[in-house]
Amino acid sequence: MTTSAAERPLIPQPPATVAALRQAVAQIAPAALPAFSRELDQAADQARQGSDLAPLRRFVAQWAVYVHIQRQPRLAERLRNLEELAATGDAGQAREAASEIGRILDDAHAALSTSHRR
Repeated sequence: MTTSAAERPLIPQPPATVAALRQAVAQIAPAALPAFSRELDQAADQARQGSDLAPLRRFVAQWAVYVHIQRQPRLAERLRNLEELAATGDAGQAREAASEIGRILDDAHAALSTSHRR
Protein backbone atom coordinates (compact mmCIF):
# COMPACT_ATOMS: atom_id res chain seq x y z
CA MET A 1 0.00 0.00 0.00
CA THR A 2 1.47 3.36 -0.98
CA THR A 3 1.04 6.62 0.85
CA SER A 4 -0.28 9.56 -1.13
CA ALA A 5 1.63 12.83 -1.14
CA ALA A 6 -1.14 14.42 0.96
CA GLU A 7 -0.59 11.82 3.70
CA ARG A 8 3.21 12.13 3.86
CA PRO A 9 4.80 14.65 6.24
CA LEU A 10 5.95 17.86 4.58
CA ILE A 11 9.35 17.58 6.28
CA PRO A 12 11.06 15.06 8.56
CA GLN A 13 10.59 15.64 12.28
CA PRO A 14 13.49 17.87 13.31
CA PRO A 15 15.58 17.36 16.43
CA ALA A 16 14.07 18.91 19.55
CA THR A 17 16.35 21.95 19.59
CA VAL A 18 15.38 25.60 19.42
CA ALA A 19 17.31 26.18 16.18
CA ALA A 20 15.91 23.11 14.39
CA LEU A 21 12.35 23.83 15.53
CA ARG A 22 12.62 27.49 14.46
CA GLN A 23 13.79 26.40 11.02
CA ALA A 24 10.93 23.88 10.76
CA VAL A 25 8.33 26.44 11.83
CA ALA A 26 9.72 28.90 9.27
CA GLN A 27 9.36 26.24 6.60
CA ILE A 28 5.93 24.78 7.36
CA ALA A 29 4.10 27.49 9.34
CA PRO A 30 5.84 30.85 8.89
CA ALA A 31 2.85 32.72 10.34
CA ALA A 32 3.63 31.05 13.69
CA LEU A 33 7.18 32.47 13.89
CA PRO A 34 6.16 35.55 15.93
CA ALA A 35 4.47 33.30 18.52
CA PHE A 36 7.53 31.03 18.53
CA SER A 37 9.85 33.97 19.21
CA ARG A 38 7.56 35.51 21.83
CA GLU A 39 7.18 32.21 23.69
CA LEU A 40 10.92 31.52 23.48
CA ASP A 41 11.63 34.92 25.02
CA GLN A 42 9.12 34.23 27.81
CA ALA A 43 10.60 30.78 28.50
CA ALA A 44 14.13 32.19 28.56
CA ASP A 45 13.07 34.95 30.96
CA GLN A 46 11.35 32.44 33.25
CA ALA A 47 14.40 30.18 33.14
CA ARG A 48 16.69 33.07 34.09
CA GLN A 49 14.42 34.28 36.90
CA GLY A 50 14.05 30.84 38.41
CA SER A 51 17.53 29.54 37.57
CA ASP A 52 15.73 26.51 36.16
CA LEU A 53 15.71 25.04 32.65
CA ALA A 54 12.17 23.63 32.98
CA PRO A 55 10.52 26.54 31.10
CA LEU A 56 12.87 26.01 28.15
CA ARG A 57 12.26 22.26 28.22
CA ARG A 58 8.48 22.87 28.17
CA PHE A 59 8.91 25.32 25.29
CA VAL A 60 10.90 22.82 23.22
CA ALA A 61 8.45 19.99 23.98
CA GLN A 62 5.44 22.16 23.08
CA TRP A 63 6.92 23.32 19.79
CA ALA A 64 8.15 19.83 18.88
CA VAL A 65 4.53 18.66 19.19
CA TYR A 66 3.35 21.65 17.15
CA VAL A 67 5.82 20.83 14.37
CA HIS A 68 4.94 17.12 14.53
CA ILE A 69 1.30 17.99 13.85
CA GLN A 70 1.80 20.87 11.40
CA ARG A 71 4.11 18.88 9.15
CA GLN A 72 1.15 16.55 8.49
CA PRO A 73 -1.36 18.65 6.48
CA ARG A 74 -4.42 16.44 7.06
CA LEU A 75 -3.79 16.16 10.78
CA ALA A 76 -3.13 19.89 11.09
CA GLU A 77 -6.37 20.67 9.26
CA ARG A 78 -8.30 18.23 11.48
CA LEU A 79 -6.86 19.87 14.58
CA ARG A 80 -7.83 23.36 13.32
CA ASN A 81 -11.37 22.15 12.62
CA LEU A 82 -11.64 20.60 16.07
CA GLU A 83 -10.36 23.76 17.73
CA GLU A 84 -12.99 25.77 15.88
CA LEU A 85 -15.71 23.30 16.89
CA ALA A 86 -14.56 23.41 20.51
CA ALA A 87 -14.82 27.20 20.44
CA THR A 88 -18.11 27.54 18.59
CA GLY A 89 -20.04 24.30 19.02
CA ASP A 90 -22.62 23.46 21.62
CA ALA A 91 -21.47 21.89 24.91
CA GLY A 92 -21.62 18.32 23.57
CA GLN A 93 -19.73 19.18 20.40
CA ALA A 94 -17.14 21.10 22.40
CA ARG A 95 -16.58 18.13 24.73
CA GLU A 96 -16.18 15.71 21.83
CA ALA A 97 -13.84 18.09 20.01
CA ALA A 98 -11.76 18.62 23.16
CA SER A 99 -11.52 14.88 23.66
CA GLU A 100 -10.26 14.32 20.12
CA ILE A 101 -7.83 17.24 20.45
CA GLY A 102 -6.47 15.52 23.54
CA ARG A 103 -6.01 12.27 21.63
CA ILE A 104 -4.17 14.07 18.82
CA LEU A 105 -1.84 15.75 21.30
CA ASP A 106 -1.31 12.52 23.25
CA ASP A 107 -0.47 10.68 20.01
CA ALA A 108 2.01 13.41 19.05
CA HIS A 109 3.71 13.27 22.46
CA ALA A 110 3.86 9.47 22.23
CA ALA A 111 5.33 9.56 18.72
CA LEU A 112 8.00 12.02 19.82
CA SER A 113 8.82 9.96 22.91
CA THR A 114 9.19 6.85 20.79
CA SER A 115 11.45 8.59 18.28
CA HIS A 116 13.72 9.89 21.07
CA ARG A 117 14.24 6.37 22.45
CA ARG A 118 15.57 5.03 19.16
